[in-house]
Amino acid sequence: MKTKKLALISVSDKTNLAAFAKGIAKLGFDIISTGGTLKFLQDNKIPARSISELTGFPEILDGRVKTLHPKVHGGLLFRRHDAGHKKQAKEHGIDPIDLVVVNLYPFAEVIAKPNVKFEEAIENIDIGGPSMLRSAAKNFESVAVVTDPKDYDRVLAEMSKGGISLETKRDLAQKVFELTTRYDAMIAGFLGRGASSAQGAAVQGAGLPASINLAFEKLADLRYGENPHQKAAVYKHKSAKGTGFPEQLHGKELSFNNLLDAEAATSVILEFIEPAACVVKHNNPCGIAEATTIAQAVSDAIDSDPLSAFGGIVALNRKCDLATAKVLAEKLKFFEVILAPEYDTKALELLKQRLNLRIMKVDLSGAVNPISYRVGNWGLLAQETDMPLSGREKKILSSLKWVTKAKGSKADEAGLVFAWKCAKLVRSNAIVLVQGTQTVGIGAGQMSRVDSVRIACEKSGQKAWGSILASDAFFPMPDNIELAREHGIRLIIQPGGSIKDNEVIAACDKAGIAMCFTGERHFRH
Repeated sequence: MKTKKLALISVSDKTNLAAFAKGIAKLGFDIISTGGTLKFLQDNKIPARSISELTGFPEILDGRVKTLHPKVHGGLLFRRHDAGHKKQAKEHGIDPIDLVVVNLYPFAEVIAKPNVKFEEAIENIDIGGPSMLRSAAKNFESVAVVTDPKDYDRVLAEMSKGGISLETKRDLAQKVFELTTRYDAMIAGFLGRGASSAQGAAVQGAGLPASINLAFEKLADLRYGENPHQKAAVYKHKSAKGTGFPEQLHGKELSFNNLLDAEAATSVILEFIEPAACVVKHNNPCGIAEATTIAQAVSDAIDSDPLSAFGGIVALNRKCDLATAKVLAEKLKFFEVILAPEYDTKALELLKQRLNLRIMKVDLSGAVNPISYRVGNWGLLAQETDMPLSGREKKILSSLKWVTKAKGSKADEAGLVFAWKCAKLVRSNAIVLVQGTQTVGIGAGQMSRVDSVRIACEKSGQKAWGSILASDAFFPMPDNIELAREHGIRLIIQPGGSIKDNEVIAACDKAGIAMCFTGERHFRH
């Protein structure tokens, strides 16, 4: 049996490992390690020996088997104060392992790579790591198990003072099972999405997975929920692909409602290639605009509905420059949050003059999650994400079916596509009026579509005259067209598909309104 304490270190993420390993070596630990970690320790002049010296068995199968051995798991699992366990350990030459430092193969990073090969993903499924972590965590009263480099300082400090407390060991063990739960969920999700091998054999058929395992970790507590009497927090799904959680550069603490609106605003600006901006209020855009400059786009988005823009959230798909910051300062006396991929130094200085304004830096480069979820009291709803239309503009135009005597012109194409994108982003029943690439009236979330038409027209006022109207779903009745005629709408884009399409088309012909069908609905419930 050994006399020195034994530490087993095997990590993929070697952040701050050298300093930690040197620290435990000074405290008298004998370090056992594997593969690349062993080389790293030896290169840094840290005394360590191979796992094979402990097990008496070489690493085999290209490293697939190296720590799956009774001398490893026996050393982790045997109860130190159990006479029977101690006797068996002695009989089999099993030394107790007191400290385990393990983090896992970077499966999430690998599958996030574009066009990752199936075999590469499979080889990044860690087997030995999770097994050691679970063994050590089960026996946490005797074994300290560290998975996160952020815990190195805490663990080293406690060991330097005589030993790691039971409370800390329990906390570290809990982190293990949180980690392995997330890790397994990532693997199950990858296989369940129908990932294919090099031979082209699908792991599972097309469609949504048979089961969904989602694991989240808390990022922060929030000020409160939708109302002050409701507690709230934000959690991150570690295996989810997509835009990163925004970085807050300035301002007071984020609220639950801020984050809901911020995510809605981000989904809006992902739809546009040219400089674009939006103002979101209560999870709905109240102004969207594309322009040749981001400053002009912001100005137009605010002008779409200045009254509703007050107290809203502004999002940009370009760097916020000084000219844009000046537009915001002049046109919006109060707004809650601004989101942009980057900020000029001078723009940031100007915006920071508003002490409470939450300034967020958001990554727009990531892919949109292919599956979207909603959690309710009855369970979980999942669906394929209604992906952004950005990049599909030519396809949209080529698939339009003009169903009225009057037709749109080449000059109307940009406005039609813009209007259609905007209708996709507004909660149903959604009606959007646009002039060029600026919204001038939005009717959202009404129980009847004709009420949404009425609201959009009333909000736009005189700007409705000669505008393009987009509807996210079909018109069930021709009364919508009559209302559009009264406000001077000249062109309509909608999915079609109503049993009363012929009556709606006839109403458009009578009113002299041109109308096209897209054949695709974008209902946002």
